[in-house]
Order: sequence, then C-alpha cells, then structure tokens
Amino acid sequence: MPLSLNEFISTIDARRKGDSQEALPPIQAIAHAEASLPVSLPDTGMGLECLKQHILDDLVPGFNRPNQSSNYYGFITGGSTEASLFADYIVSGFDQNAQVHAPKETIGGAVEDAALRLLQQLLCIDEASFPGRIFTTGATASNILGLSLGREFAVAEAGRRRSPPSISSVAQLGVVPACLQAGVRKFQVLTTLPHSSLYKAASVVGLGKNAVVSLPLSAEEPWRFDLDALERRLSDSAGVAHIIAISAGEVNTGRFAASREEMIKIRALADKYGAWIHVDGAFGLQARVLLPSESHSSIVDGIHSIHLADSLTGDAHKLLNVPYDCGFFFCKNLALQQAVFQNGASVIPDTAEIPSPHNLGMENSRRLRALPVYASLLTYGRIWHRTLLERQIELARTIATFILGSEAYELLPRNTDLKDVYMIVLFRARSAGLNDTLVSKLNASRVMYVSGSRWDGAPAVRLAVSTWRVDVKRDSARVISELEEATSKQVLF
Repeated sequence: MPLSLNEFISTIDARRKGDSQEALPPIQAIAHAEASLPVSLPDTGMGLECLKQHILDDLVPGFNRPNQSSNYYGFITGGSTEASLFADYIVSGFDQNAQVHAPKETIGGAVEDAALRLLQQLLCIDEASFPGRIFTTGATASNILGLSLGREFAVAEAGRRRSPPSISSVAQLGVVPACLQAGVRKFQVLTTLPHSSLYKAASVVGLGKNAVVSLPLSAEEPWRFDLDALERRLSDSAGVAHIIAISAGEVNTGRFAASREEMIKIRALADKYGAWIHVDGAFGLQARVLLPSESHSSIVDGIHSIHLADSLTGDAHKLLNVPYDCGFFFCKNLALQQAVFQNGASVIPDTAEIPSPHNLGMENSRRLRALPVYASLLTYGRIWHRTLLERQIELARTIATFILGSEAYELLPRNTDLKDVYMIVLFRARSAGLNDTLVSKLNASRVMYVSGSRWDGAPAVRLAVSTWRVDVKRDSARVISELEEATSKQVLF
C-alpha cells in the first residue's frame, strides 16, 4: 500500500522534533550506520516496512543535525523552518519538475515566479531592475550563471569597442571563435578573497582558474577592493575581457568587499571599461533585511549598493533557512540571460510573462525549490526574518565579546570592532599547540560543530550562526562553556 503524505510527515516528524543537545551524532552511531550499508543489491527487495526501519533505526542516528541543533555552526548551514519543511514534503509528494512554465497544466511556474518576487521584496531588490530571476541548486551554480553572463557580456562589449566593431557571441560561436572575432586573448575575474566556488565557476565556463585575480586593499583588510589597482587592471584592456566579482560577504570573516561609495566607483569603472559586475552574496544578501542603525551601520553600508551590480548570487538554504538545496540568481539583463541559457538551438527569446526556467539556467530537470521559499516567506513575513538575523548577529557578537576578553583566544581579523561582526566569528587559540587541534577539540563533545579554516597562514576556527533556532542566552552559554572546556583540557595536559 503506498505511503500517504500524512504518514510520511508523521514518521519523519517523530524522529526530528525538539532542540537536540548535540550537533553531531555519536561516533558509534556513524559506525553502526556504515556497517548497516549493503555491499550488494538483493535479488528480492526487503519491502517498505523493513526499509523504513533500516533508514530510521540504522541511518538516521548517524546523520548530523543542522536542523535539530541550534549549535551547528559549520558551513553556514541554516536549518529548515517548519513551514519550509512542510512545503518540501509537498514537493516530494507531488514530484514536480519545474522546468517549463505551463500555466494550463500546473501552477508550479507561477509559484516559482511569485516566490522569486517575494524574495526580491524581502531583500529590497527592485523586481523591474532584476527581471532575470531563477532558483538554482546553490551559490556555486549561481556563480556559474554569473560568470557565464559576464563572459558573454565582456566578449560582446570588447567586440563592440573594436574598430571596426564586431558582433561576438560566445553562446552562438563558442569561446575561441567569439574571442578571436572580438580581439579577446584572455579573461580576468577581478575580486578579493573569493569563495572557492568562484574558481570552480571560472574553470567550468572556460575562463580558467588562473583568470581569478585578487586585488586586496591591504594585508590588514584583504577582503576590501584596492580601487586604484582595480582601475589599473581594467585600463589594461587591450585584448582582455573583465568581470568584477564582489564578495558580500567574505566567507571567513563575513566582511563586505565594498562600501556604498566604493560600489558607486566600481560601477563607474565597469561602465568605463566594459566590465560585468557580479556579486556573490551567498549569505550576505540577507543583510538587506536590516534597518539602518548604529549597531548595524557597517553591515548595512557594505550591502547597500549591490543593486548597482549586473548579477547577484544568493543562497536560500543558508540564512533563509529552507531545506537543501536551494540557491537563487538575479540578473538585470534578461535578454542576455536567455541568449546564453536558451534551451535548444533557437535564439528566439522567451517572451512569456513568466519565462520558462529552462531558458534561464543550466537545468532542464528541476525540483520545485520555490515552494519551501514561498512557504517560509508567507508564513513568517518580513519582520520575523529581520529579527531572526538580528538575533544571529547578537549571538555572534556575544561570542566575539567573550573571545575579546579571553586570554586563551584571539578574535580575527585583528583589531576587529564588534560593530563589524556580522554572523560569523573567526578566532584562534593563542597557544599554537592548542590551536593546531582546536577544531577537533571543540567538535569532540558533539554538542556543537564548527568549521576549520586558515587566517594569516595559521589554523583558525570559523563559527557561523545561521539557524532559525538561535537563542542568544542559551546558545552563548553553551558555546562559551565549550570554549572554556577546551582550554581547561589544555591546562590538564
């Protein structure tokens, strides 16, 4: 007998309710789960009831718990709100393939368009200015879209600026013929401390990882752009096609690459030299929900002028707290987006009021990722999302305050002002011996989970507050207790 949606929901809910005290499963649970995995396919299936028991009793105890624990601080992983989780059950139950807007066959396309418009409203991004909008698998896919469009634009712009001008389209001709026609001999992606996915995107779209060039303002503030160096690179434009990639914010520190005034200058430079501006705001775009205030002034300033970019990357499965996987992409030039991602050989643009997603992105086969976003936005509204981010920032700053007052730990980057702390805390132990093993020590209790990183050539801990379950008083006490425990063990040994 088929499993009903209600049975499915109740079965899962029974296993995931409540705030878990542990962010990671016991090592023994992982070992048991691994031992239960079959090594060969049986000729006769075990049946649904046995399968349910196997998954729930053997495998589920071995999963990590970003949606159950409020102290899972790795990978900037948000949890899943109750509303988004319910909607995700519906998506699986009705098995929607959201590749085509077919208004007479399904509401799916209209739901995606509505969810994207609501999301733009939440983030204060003008719908008319960014008509190219689509849900993706995540920020990596969105960055691939951004660099693909940047490549198309920059090569075409180089061709237009030639004498005599040429019409050069990578989408139609391919990279080598289009570049030869436009007089382009290489690409440069100008950025500061980019996320690793930018290098992957540059590789995938044929620019090459070596095309990614970091232009840090200084050793003290490497996440910020050196605008003089940027103009020097752009002005050396003979045979070079440029994309400017702006981090909002930087993955280790959460800091923003450009202030509102600097963004205005970058826009002017891009227009002058024919460059495309792409903003990677995987978790930084969420800061657009904040109201101007003294305590959030540097954050608001860093995200204020991203509307001047040509394309934007965001992740909904981070601070928006919907199930994996869900990213999004916004673009000002809908015609260019369709020219690059048009499904099939036709170059005729999709002129429907709601363009089909398979003409806007990489995938033809697409899960209806829009529904969990739609559900969360409608259930909780603008104010809830704002106050959630404010609590996440408050927790990060409470932990940062403890670290600043600690003799055992050092807050990074050095000389950090608390008002610059977003929802990431980067720190290390002052003792080199402890610092080398700090991540594993903090994760050993399984109570919380943090990611390891490097800063200034040494290991560092990155603690990213991203769950909707955040409780400042409770969670700060847990984290501080774990930090104190790590140093007390060091003293004992």
